[in-house]
Amino acid sequence: MSPKKKILLVDDADTVLMIEKIILRKADFEVFVAKNGEDAVKLALSKRPDLILMDVIMPVINGLEACERLRKEAATKDTPIILVTTQGQEFNIDAGYRSGCTDYMTKPINGPELIEKINKYLK
Repeated sequence: MSPKKKILLVDDADTVLMIEKIILRKADFEVFVAKNGEDAVKLALSKRPDLILMDVIMPVINGLEACERLRKEAATKDTPIILVTTQGQEFNIDAGYRSGCTDYMTKPINGPELIEKINKYLK
């Protein structure tokens, strides 16, 4: 039996974290949570998740800066990072990809779309 895939959820909104956990509950993942970008970077480096779902607008450091920091670390430079944010304008999406994200989704979260994206990167 292979070990559970690890997913790091990063959002400062408890409601969003709850929704993501509910969506992921049916799948067999080990889930970790961070509430800001700085904690996300620390947790990603210590836990080595297989995938990260990250908000953009957060306290301490935002998701874009956290994404840039994770890409500079050997341990996380190739970890899939899906930005999950309310920022759906084209310039925000461009900024997300420039920061190093693997994929981009806008809120409100579409459960089937989220699972599809996760499965795409965790093959």
